[in-house]
Amino acid sequence: MNVRRLIPTTAVAGAVVLGLTALTACSTSDAADGGDGGKLKVTASFYPMQFLAERIGGEHVAVTSLTKPGVEPHDLELTPRQIGSISESDYVLYLKGIQPVVDDAIKQSGVKNTVDAATLTTLENHGSEVSGHDHGHEGEEHADEHGHEGEEAHEEHSEGDGHNHGEEGGADPHVWLDPVKYAEVAKGVGKSLEKADPDHAADYRKNTETLVAELDKLNTSYESGLKNTATKTFITTHSAFGYLAERYGLTQQGIAGIDPEAEPSPARIQEIHTIAEKEKATTVFFETLASDRTAKTLAKDTGLKTGVLDPLEGITDKSRGADYIEVMESNLTALKKALGAK
Repeated sequence: MNVRRLIPTTAVAGAVVLGLTALTACSTSDAADGGDGGKLKVTASFYPMQFLAERIGGEHVAVTSLTKPGVEPHDLELTPRQIGSISESDYVLYLKGIQPVVDDAIKQSGVKNTVDAATLTTLENHGSEVSGHDHGHEGEEHADEHGHEGEEAHEEHSEGDGHNHGEEGGADPHVWLDPVKYAEVAKGVGKSLEKADPDHAADYRKNTETLVAELDKLNTSYESGLKNTATKTFITTHSAFGYLAERYGLTQQGIAGIDPEAEPSPARIQEIHTIAEKEKATTVFFETLASDRTAKTLAKDTGLKTGVLDPLEGITDKSRGADYIEVMESNLTALKKALGAK
């Protein structure tokens, strides 16, 4: 996979402009025209966006995901039919920077109700090593109703950020792996659906509150489950867990960074071996949508165990859970075991 093609030149340029203020409320009749049985036709870019649209939209939406189960989102190529379906949508939900091909298609689609989830929370820079020890729960200050303070923060973060996964100083898009930030996004999605389809606003509000309560509960489980552990360091083939590490005071050591299939250099393998010994790390995590070859090779070379930590970019038969909440619970179980939770 070509790392460069994953990196648009700006991280969240014009985030505020592209955010909720850009949404134009349309009448229910506009929203339902040609819509599946009168439902709002929603296009989601990949699973974390699909989950939000389905849970918050409920019975009032018909959701189509551009990324099919089992497809690595970064490798997605859109068919002409998919590009056409975006243009026919009433509402599009995506996360800028994860899938540049989707970003381009949405930009050209002309759909009025288009929401970039990256504008609904604050993106941060994470390298392959991410520590949460020196960071408070700073995301919580942006959990207001996306007011002016949050918008100013977006503007600060948007200046000059390249949108990679932290390798070269860019903003990390994996916000959904932090339940607190994901809840912020959920609130923004709920408000945007209320504007897009005001006749069902009360239901969208209720569904949002229910989902946010579940995410709050999940956050509490992570906080209590990871509070007292033998080590704070975990090793992963995909540097997707920076927000999660920061939220719960952990350190992520990515083997090869952005590309889950990339072969680590001999020097990096030796470095990981040294880190594992020093920090008493026990496990090399790989993900469900990518090969476990790198993890197994490293584990063999360093005497570590292997385990699954799912970045939740898609749900398949191999996923350890049927939806976001269940897989995140499985991830917590895996982390507690690997970190020696007491």
